[in-house]
Amino acid sequence: MTAGTTHKIAVAKATGKAGNKNQSVATIYDVARCANVSKTTVSRVLNGSPNVDGETRAAVLRAVDELQFRPNKAARSLASAGEVRIGLLYNNPSVAYFSELLIGALDSSGRNGSQLVVDKCEISNPEAACAAVRNLVKGGITGMMLTAPISESSELIAELTKAGVAIVALATGGFRGEVTCVGIDDFSAAYEMTNYLLKLGHRRIGFIKGHPGHTSSIRRFEGFEAALRDAKHKVNEPIVAQGLNSYRSGLEAGERILSAETIPSAIFASNDDMASAVLSVAHRRGLNVPTDLSVVGFDDTIAASVWPGLTTIRQPIHDIAATAIDIIVRNMQALKTGAQPKPRNHLVPHSLIERESATSPRQAR
Repeated sequence: MTAGTTHKIAVAKATGKAGNKNQSVATIYDVARCANVSKTTVSRVLNGSPNVDGETRAAVLRAVDELQFRPNKAARSLASAGEVRIGLLYNNPSVAYFSELLIGALDSSGRNGSQLVVDKCEISNPEAACAAVRNLVKGGITGMMLTAPISESSELIAELTKAGVAIVALATGGFRGEVTCVGIDDFSAAYEMTNYLLKLGHRRIGFIKGHPGHTSSIRRFEGFEAALRDAKHKVNEPIVAQGLNSYRSGLEAGERILSAETIPSAIFASNDDMASAVLSVAHRRGLNVPTDLSVVGFDDTIAASVWPGLTTIRQPIHDIAATAIDIIVRNMQALKTGAQPKPRNHLVPHSLIERESATSPRQAR
């Protein structure tokens, strides 16, 4: 494993998509900017420190009132003992997915008054990965958010647990009981999308698998297969291609599926990056979407904002990341008191978003 450059991120406020419920929540950075003081000064005022002059204290309190800032009590308690530093380890080829994940983590860490440290981590060498984690812990990390496939590394989880770090794992595809997880039910979501295509009348469906190292990708394919098995109508054998969650891998997988002797009437890609790549392949081949070919994805990231708009499964990535940070802060507080938080599985609801990229096949109209 080689650890990438570690980025210390401190921003005033980050926002997700339009309509995201967290985008109007004021952070400690907003208060500092409004009062024209540092974040440290705001923290001192909120914690009742006497080392702040009256005029500055009044300015901070006015900003708190104007912005309706509500500090997180657990984070404030932790902050009183020193800077709160939370790590985010990632290794995901989907830029769209990671961008939204990062915004959610920034929103929540800012609201909690903590610092987010982001590091890219390759886990092909478990020993090197554990050594990198130890370096982060030495640097003051006391909470860690792990993204797939890092979130499924038992070696890393054991290393962090031994060091007394509060851990939350994302997109694990299932709950094994060793660490708190936050995510959606990938199996059910894929099952629902496949049923949606079947109800539209599609009987020959292509599927692009996600990265084979991600359990969530495996669960999505299992949901797809289960829906086909449970179909009340006769369904043709699906055309399946392996992807790696990246746009480029979606181009290659789309070319393979659409080069078949009999092409499918619909393609279900395991994430939006690959689905949007299939749209590009279809257009190059002169296929009209959705008249000639329906295309659906998974995630509802910015990659779904193509033309035609992508029908997809929405997993609230921003909210998942924000929830994970909130849980980490609470668990950090519990660990400080000597308590050992019990690992839990936090399933977040998903939804099927219908847009213009899917319709009934010609023969069903």
